[in-house]
Amino acid sequence: MSIKRSSKVNSGYSMASMTDIVFLLLIFFLVTSTLINPNALRLLLPKSNSQTPDKPKVSVSIKHLGENRFEFYVKTKLVPFNEIERNLQLELINQTEPVISVFTDKTVPMEQFVKIMNIASRNGYRAILGTAPE
Repeated sequence: MSIKRSSKVNSGYSMASMTDIVFLLLIFFLVTSTLINPNALRLLLPKSNSQTPDKPKVSVSIKHLGENRFEFYVKTKLVPFNEIERNLQLELINQTEPVISVFTDKTVPMEQFVKIMNIASRNGYRAILGTAPE
């Protein structure tokens, strides 16, 4: 004599709850991710696939205006080139390991970047060239 069950057990499961969780996670990561650009200038940065773990304390941006004319920004403040070193010293005066990030437009000659690197070297700062992800 065999005993028969009145209801069969469903061997499948619903994916509706899984899609709800994925959707909620997607919204969470979109809301919590930082979409803030570290500099206020619109620069076409060179591409790179390497990242550095240092968090720069101050950013220096170089914008090419054409015909050997450049604008220099410390953080978001427009600064003449001869005042960059003094502004960096004021910004990084109490830092134990001062790090600056240099953002340059693709069209800026390497000479301008080297000038900023020389300022960093004179003051014992570590300089990082800001790039866009590749």
